[in-house]
Amino acid sequence: MTHTTEAKAALKRERSRVVARFLPVLLFVVVVAFLGFTVDRFFTANNLLNILMQSSALGFMAMGMTAVLVTGGIDLSIPAVMAFAGILGSMYMRAGGGPLAGALIMIGVGVAGGALNGLAVASLRMIPFVVTLSTQAIAMGACVMITNSVSVLGLHESFLNVVMSKVWQVPTPIVALFIVTVFVAILAQRSIIGRWLYAVGMNAETARVSGLSTRKVLFGSYAFAGLFAGFAAIVVTARLASASPTMGQEGVVLNVVGAAVVGGVSIYGGSGSFSGAVVGAVIITMISNIMNMAHLSYYATLIVKGLVIIAVVAIDSRSKRA
Repeated sequence: MTHTTEAKAALKRERSRVVARFLPVLLFVVVVAFLGFTVDRFFTANNLLNILMQSSALGFMAMGMTAVLVTGGIDLSIPAVMAFAGILGSMYMRAGGGPLAGALIMIGVGVAGGALNGLAVASLRMIPFVVTLSTQAIAMGACVMITNSVSVLGLHESFLNVVMSKVWQVPTPIVALFIVTVFVAILAQRSIIGRWLYAVGMNAETARVSGLSTRKVLFGSYAFAGLFAGFAAIVVTARLASASPTMGQEGVVLNVVGAAVVGGVSIYGGSGSFSGAVVGAVIITMISNIMNMAHLSYYATLIVKGLVIIAVVAIDSRSKRA
């Protein structure tokens, strides 16, 4: 009887893991099928490219969030750091600076913001939620102060031309996101760095006893998130041909967290994939796209996204308890 009960429990756990693993693909198929049958002009090439273009920056930020979530943390400051990085890089270019230096400033500011979060969480043992929420407030306040809530225009023409160029009719940010996603996914699955990341998320104490420097892994995950916030800043500023504090508004945080969670990344740490997070970014963008095409309000979109995220978290929680 005991063996039978244990076997049933093991089977139940395995089924839950399979559901959690393939949930991003299942959601993607369901959403696409629903939109294809209910929304006119959804499957046009222009609309699909528009969705992928809009999800490119979100995909970069979702991968950064994934690294942090896998270790059992969270980073609410990614969109605000992205906006601050974009503003500083754009202001530099407006002042006559070169496009390459402007892009490097965006990346450098992003990494610096992530490193500060990592230092507070890893070395000072501060709570990730509180730390990153505070960083979000600081970055957003700085954005408003240095711009006076006025968009930064006058970006270098070559910066816009290069970032918004096309490769075989496909916008460069989409191609870049695909290449980076493949590289990071392989790195996470087949490198020692990836194993360290998941080991800390599954059981930080066991990883520490095994000789793994959990502080370095935690610090690295937040710095990684900042790096990808910098990548997103380059894409967003080029797409909008400007930079403003609204790029990092509170609603973007929901999109970033939602993309990672909908993509199968567990909020409990230790599981999830970077490629899944990018798929989640596309799904979240699709939801916004269909709500716009249906002429529904922004607040209705928030409700739908919130319900989707709650449903996915509930499934994840159930799989963890199984």
